[in-house]
Amino acid sequence: MTDNDPRFHGDARSRSLFTLVSELPQQLIALLKAEIAHLKAEFAEKAKHAGVGIGLFVVAAVLGFFALGSLVAAAILGIAVALPGWLAALIVVVALLLIAAILALIGISSFKKMNGVAPEKTINSIKEDSEALKGLGRYDN
Repeated sequence: MTDNDPRFHGDARSRSLFTLVSELPQQLIALLKAEIAHLKAEFAEKAKHAGVGIGLFVVAAVLGFFALGSLVAAAILGIAVALPGWLAALIVVVALLLIAAILALIGISSFKKMNGVAPEKTINSIKEDSEALKGLGRYDN
C-alpha cells in the first residue's frame, strides 16, 4: 500500500523533523488500513474454504445417517433369522438406547469438566499486555 504513495518516498533527510513527525499519524493510519484490508481478504478466503468444508461435512453426515439406518435394518434382519422380527427389532433398539445413554453420560461428564466458555488464557494475556503498556507488571515474554 505504501509502495505507491509518493508521500512515503524520497529522501527523509531532506525533510524536517517536524514534517516527519507530522506525517507519522498518516503513515500509521495508512498502515492500519492496509492491515485491516489484508485481514479482511484473508478472512474472506478462509471463510470460503470453511464454507466448502462445512458443506462437504454436512453431505457426509447425511450419507452416514442413511448408512447407519441401513446398518440397523441389516442387524434387525440378521437377528430375525433366529428370532421373531419384533424381538429382533426390540433387541437392536435396546442396544442402540444403551449406546446412546453411555455416550450421553460421557458427554455430560465432559461438559462438567469445562470451566465456562470464556477464553481465560486470552483474557489473561490481554490483561498482561495492557499492564505492560501501562508500565506495570512483568513483560519479559
